[in-house]
Amino acid sequence: MKEYFTEKARRVAVYVKGLTKWLVLAVCVGVLCGLAGTAFHVLVERSTELRMAHPWMLYLLPAAGLVIVALYKAAHIEGVGTNDVIDCVQDGKPLSFWLLPVMFVSTVLTHMAGGSAGREGAALQMGGDIGWQMGRLFRFKDHDCRTATLCGSAAFFSALFGTPLAATFFSLTVIHVGVVFYSAFIPCFVAALVAYGVSLVLGVPPTHFAVTAPELTASMVIRVGLFAVVCSLVVILFCDILHQGNHLMTRLFPNSWVRVLAGGAAVILFTLAYGEMRYNGAGMNVISAAIEEGKALPWDWIFKALLTAVTLGAGYKGGEVVPCFFVGATFGCVVAPLFGIPAGFGAALGLVGLFCGSSNCMPATLFLSIELFGSEGLIYYAIVCGITYVLSGYSGLYSSQTILTSKLESEYLEGQKEQVKRG
Repeated sequence: MKEYFTEKARRVAVYVKGLTKWLVLAVCVGVLCGLAGTAFHVLVERSTELRMAHPWMLYLLPAAGLVIVALYKAAHIEGVGTNDVIDCVQDGKPLSFWLLPVMFVSTVLTHMAGGSAGREGAALQMGGDIGWQMGRLFRFKDHDCRTATLCGSAAFFSALFGTPLAATFFSLTVIHVGVVFYSAFIPCFVAALVAYGVSLVLGVPPTHFAVTAPELTASMVIRVGLFAVVCSLVVILFCDILHQGNHLMTRLFPNSWVRVLAGGAAVILFTLAYGEMRYNGAGMNVISAAIEEGKALPWDWIFKALLTAVTLGAGYKGGEVVPCFFVGATFGCVVAPLFGIPAGFGAALGLVGLFCGSSNCMPATLFLSIELFGSEGLIYYAIVCGITYVLSGYSGLYSSQTILTSKLESEYLEGQKEQVKRG
């Protein structure tokens, strides 16, 4: 009997020690990501306001691009992006210490000068770098450093958007679609909560939209389902535009200096031809107008996709998720009323559908819909998530992401893995 209780006590001690280790790391990572995320959020917002107050700053985009290329070359991290964070978790590929400061400065410069990009790609990279470096500092073994990388990505994402649950499940599911290591849930969620708390204390409000969902009826369920089918086609088109844009820019301009100048010039010419900066920067104001006011232009979604492809393909820094929000919200605002769905709610459905299909992260998208819009329309959001996840096939934003289970059958894919297609 004594040996029995001794063994049980030993096991409990092992679990407590392991949990304590992860809680300490998660709190440290959460605090650092909360501070860095808040500073990043403030600087991106101030940079955007500065550009809007002084439109001539758009002409600085090529110069900003040259600085970005120089920074990446000097830090010996040229070409490093979100896919490298995914590779770090999948294969243990190390992340450079310089990724955090270089990505921070480069994304701020991109937004200040009017590049069309988001913020979360930077969040995943900078947060992942913080997590990886903390894991190394704590002398964690290889696989624990990979989990620490996920903690950082979740924390930084949470600090920027104020969505700790979505950030946690996004980090857990974006690497290997179909398999989740739940052992990483507590450290990722604690890090996300701590970072969210730090950002709130420092004055960063969570992202939230006022949306009214229609009553749950059989007719509306069918209409939302049909709309989701169309959204799936837009997911495939959006991902292809981004990937083909990157391929085309690289093929036309193999030299990174020339490529960033050409891309900057193209963004400037497009903006001058259009007559306003509607598609420059992240475009959160357009997203808000589509969801809360039901206002969007029919061509918003395609123009944003094209300009983002040029910006990121040229070598400017930012992310793809906020542009994905933009494309989904504006497309839904314009097209959903054709199915008898209110424009504002259609914009919310479009945002959810595009994010789910493009990221292949269905649980994360469901939590995101609740944290952004509330739970009132959850059944409709779930319908859109399910349909766009399946019908978008194996397309996706991140080429290093792997899909381990079939989207149509209850089985593993041949070879245990399907690489996300890049077009």
